This record gives sequence, C-alpha cells and structure tokens, in this order.
Amino acid sequence: MRNLFNSPNKLGRTLGLGAALVVGTLAFGGTAQAANPFELNFWLSGPRYDGNVAPCERALPVISSQFQEKEATFWNSPLVITGYNRVHETAFRPWQSDNIPRRYCSGDAMLSDGKVRKVHYSIIEDGGFAGLSQGVDWCVAGLDRNWAYNPSCKAARP
Repeated sequence: MRNLFNSPNKLGRTLGLGAALVVGTLAFGGTAQAANPFELNFWLSGPRYDGNVAPCERALPVISSQFQEKEATFWNSPLVITGYNRVHETAFRPWQSDNIPRRYCSGDAMLSDGKVRKVHYSIIEDGGFAGLSQGVDWCVAGLDRNWAYNPSCKAARP
C-alpha cells in the first residue's frame, strides 16, 4: 500500500499541504470569546407552558383516525374504533410543575370487531408537529402489537 503523504504524486502533496494548513489554522487561530450579555439572554429564557391542555374528549377523533391508519398501514387490519364510553381524566400534570403539561385520560373503545378495549392516552401541550399544537400519545390495550407501551399499555399511563 502506498503512503499518500510520502508519494511523489500530486495527490500526496496536496493532502499533506491541506493537513498542514488545517493544523496551522487550529494552532495559531484566534482565541475564543465569551458570549456577550445579549447573546446569553436571546431566546434562552426556557419553556413557558401555560397548562392549557384540551379536555379528554377533544383527543378522541385524533385517536380514531390514527388507530385506523396504523391498523390498515402496518398490520393490514380492517379494525376501526366505532365509539367511546366512560372517558375520564386520570391525572393532570402528575409530576413537578416545570415538566411539559400533560392530561392523562382513559376510557373504553368499541371496535369494529365488537370487542370493548381500554384506551389510555395523554394530551401534551406543544407536543404536536414542531410544537405548534397539542399532541396525543395513545394505546389500545391488547392491540399494542409492536409492544411500545406494554405490558397492557402501562407506559401510556401516568
């Protein structure tokens, strides 16, 4: 194998010169400056959450459409959610107050196969696409086929 840095061809000399230039720039470049007060405080005030999270019922259409899309696309299943019952809040901001506000809810989901299954979900302030809207994380017990929230949707609850 040839050593490119010692070879008489033009590529070896070019690479050697480039490496020397990079090392020289790093060794003899200017010193780093500390940030001025304007740079320290510009857009670095931290998250500001209002705690305005939608009620539990607002997330149900989102869950229905995402469930139908997931079942059809990934599992080749015709299952859809046909209705909900006993929807209730299980927790609101269950952790310390400086965390992202979440409302945890549970309920019963009637599926197109005639079975009633528990659905657990959370509505997250600024949790939607690019933080522009509220996001929803959800799990239908018994149909968490990729085990993202297993066992029995425990990870989707507070």
